[in-house]
Amino acid sequence: MKGVRPRVKVPKKASAGDTITIKTLISHPMESGQRKDKDGNVIPREIINRFTCDFNGENVIDVTLEPAISTNPYIEFEAKVPESGEFKFTWYDDDGSTYEDSQKIEVS
Repeated sequence: MKGVRPRVKVPKKASAGDTITIKTLISHPMESGQRKDKDGNVIPREIINRFTCDFNGENVIDVTLEPAISTNPYIEFEAKVPESGEFKFTWYDDDGSTYEDSQKIEVS
């Protein structure tokens, strides 16, 4: 889908064992499939149906999203960071597209 853009905010640094707050937002229309266009035709469903976050290859969060989620879904969650590494974020679209971002964090 054209114009879909993920944004992620992860702290750059933390201490070993800290719990950090991660904020994600993806620009997406999240069409529910329940509205009609001006000609009365149903607008097909097109939503982000799943969001995952992994840290150094280990799953942190896996969320199933439903049509009732608003446009531009915002997800905020906490994660404990035991070591330096990389968070990988993936959003899955109904049309089969995936959108990814990654952020590194330095742990001292």
